[in-house]
Amino acid sequence: MSKTYPAELHPKVTTVDPVWARICDEARDAVRDEPLLGGLIHSGLLHHKTMERALAYRFSLKLASGEMSEQILREIADEAYSEDVLLGQAARADLVAVYDRDPACHRYLQPILFFKGYQALQAYRVAHWLWRKGRRDLAYLVQMRTSEAFGVDIHPAARIGRGVMIDHAHSIVIGETAVVGDNVSMLHSVTLGGTGKEEEDRHPKIGNGVMIGAGAKILGNIRVGDNSRIAAGSVVLIDVPCCKTVAGVPAKIVGDAGCDRPASTMDQTLHRG
Repeated sequence: MSKTYPAELHPKVTTVDPVWARICDEARDAVRDEPLLGGLIHSGLLHHKTMERALAYRFSLKLASGEMSEQILREIADEAYSEDVLLGQAARADLVAVYDRDPACHRYLQPILFFKGYQALQAYRVAHWLWRKGRRDLAYLVQMRTSEAFGVDIHPAARIGRGVMIDHAHSIVIGETAVVGDNVSMLHSVTLGGTGKEEEDRHPKIGNGVMIGAGAKILGNIRVGDNSRIAAGSVVLIDVPCCKTVAGVPAKIVGDAGCDRPASTMDQTLHRG
């Protein structure tokens, strides 16, 4: 016979969020170690019950201007995270990706508070949500402010997967019809652009697990296969097969990718095949 309990004695079930729990633990340690950051860390992290609320706060704080208030931006982001749980899941995957791949990242709280690549990517995700909802002028506003605040220009219609790291992030440009797969890593000054004035599908399609080196330009409606590497400074104008390394201007295949997951290992040395 099963037991019954009075309503007030029913066990409470809470959602376990190990990523957010770790961020909060790190935040308390950071306040203890550097009290001068107490206000920033409390308002940015510890004041919030969930990671989504913290991200919405950060979004509104960084993108507010005389053209759009912090309060309105906060309402937009809160609505996005509340309606689409995949935004929060992607934010966690992106954060863990940065922690795993960036040797300069020692704590989970760093990307949320200090890394503009991570913050710009989360701002894009809100803009993409607005775009999919048909609220395109607001999406363009978020794109503009993200570019102004972080030096990262991602069209809100672009499609970007989860577990993505944008390291340093300065001068990143990703065009309207670009597609970026899961577990991709890219460094600063990367362009995923078009090659002319055509209005149809005109931007690159980046597979899963790809690593794109600093300053690389990938242009046109071409495909970069899964787990490939684009060497720094390369200009890619043709399709890249899976698990290969390309380099040069114009880029050519110069070897194998050298490992199964180049975006995770961040190995940029040449492995000739």
